[in-house]
Amino acid sequence: MPDDAPFDLPGCLARVRRRDQAAARELVEHLYPLVIRIVRGRLPRRTAEEDLAQEVFMKMFARLDQYQGAVPFPHWVSRIAVTTCIDHLRAQQRRPEFRWADLSEQEAEVLDAVTADEAAARPADALAARELVDKLLGQLKPEDQLAIRLLDLEQKSMVEVRELTGWNIPLIKVRVFRARRKLRQLFKALENSERS
Repeated sequence: MPDDAPFDLPGCLARVRRRDQAAARELVEHLYPLVIRIVRGRLPRRTAEEDLAQEVFMKMFARLDQYQGAVPFPHWVSRIAVTTCIDHLRAQQRRPEFRWADLSEQEAEVLDAVTADEAAARPADALAARELVDKLLGQLKPEDQLAIRLLDLEQKSMVEVRELTGWNIPLIKVRVFRARRKLRQLFKALENSERS
């Protein structure tokens, strides 16, 4: 298949349904960037992202007969990927709440800067801030984590979140509201544990 030719998704799907292994490999190669981006964006710990991507593809192939063409195929695969990530987040044991002492030195400095209203954060603090956000998000339910990541971190619209998750917009708004409230509570708990 020439590199400059557009990918023939319907033709590839037809060949995959006839059990063509080369077509299955082409389909995985075509969808891999989409799937790995979803997996990386939804997991707090990225240790098994390749395994999770492989699981998404296994589910895709196992459910291929269920695809009716009502939505574009990449959207259908995206939903499988998001659902798989949520299932894995649910399966993870919930970590106990953490305290100030659980933060790295740099994360504690970032939190100090935020609570002291320092306007100019150092560029080196960006990684520590990201790790702190991931730790705080890790305390939320998987669905709430996903809603916050999509809306606030990835800046997706409500419609895009609805398409990715299958949730209706009122449900998305409720989840985001509750998740933000819980994050504020966790942040205040960290502040209070620092003072004590």
